[in-house]
Amino acid sequence: MADESEGTEPSVSASLKAARQLGEVLDSRPALVGEAFRGDTRLTTRWRHGALHDTLAGMPGHVILTYYGRDQDIVWRSAGHRIASRTRTGTVTVIPGGHDGRWDIAGPIEVSHVFLTEERLQHCADMLARGQRVELLGRVGFEDPAAARILELLGRDAAHGDASSRLFTEQAIDLLCTQLLRGHSSFGALPVEGPRRGLADWQTSRVISFMRDHLDAAISLDDLAGLVNLSRFHFCTAFRLATGQTPHEWLVRQRVARACELLAEPSLSITEIALMVGYQTPSSFAAAFRRVTSVTPRDFRMRL
Repeated sequence: MADESEGTEPSVSASLKAARQLGEVLDSRPALVGEAFRGDTRLTTRWRHGALHDTLAGMPGHVILTYYGRDQDIVWRSAGHRIASRTRTGTVTVIPGGHDGRWDIAGPIEVSHVFLTEERLQHCADMLARGQRVELLGRVGFEDPAAARILELLGRDAAHGDASSRLFTEQAIDLLCTQLLRGHSSFGALPVEGPRRGLADWQTSRVISFMRDHLDAAISLDDLAGLVNLSRFHFCTAFRLATGQTPHEWLVRQRVARACELLAEPSLSITEIALMVGYQTPSSFAAAFRRVTSVTPRDFRMRL
């Protein structure tokens, strides 16, 4: 957990202030390791927090995180922009210092964080961008397996106190900074869609609520489009822009997520679970389940 004994309040680093500020709006505090790294960089181990529906003021340092376990819907509204995504494994969220906004996270989620100071980021920029001043771009659930893997390694090894682990961690932080500059900054950026013009929030909520309430039923595009008075074509495009997924992809992920919960009930057979989440045969259920989780329902149950 956070090291609360370090210094008086005026001397608290930007990264530690950011961690404390984040903890004030969540139901648990970031699981900081006790020691700061070069440039007052702070790391967490993997930790969990619940749903979030609150405004987060701009933080004095940059916050970088990745996700583990079950996917959740996540939305960030800031400066008139809305970014919606999913907390999928292999994705990252980047909150640049000073960027405020409203966050809605379905939760609960498992995460690991890097609280990064401008000093540490600019040190890498001085070498990579030849001293050019760079700004990070806000990202939410953005596909970047390389950055996500680095964050995973940092979350695993950050708490080890030996000299070799610290050297590894410092080098991994530099590698993360390099990836942020290459893919998530004004210096270089991975491609991303332009401003989204998808469903309104109330339309997205209505459609998602309907799908969640009817996971065991055959749901057609006409059913969903009719909920918001759009044609099938316009609905599919608008839904993807609003959520980052097609209606089919979203529905399959929700069905599989529900199936994961039901597989913990030993009294239910896999055939029964398949029917309960909208699949008419065990084979079609198993194929969809494996596409999302990379394991069969039977293997998933055996690991519980």
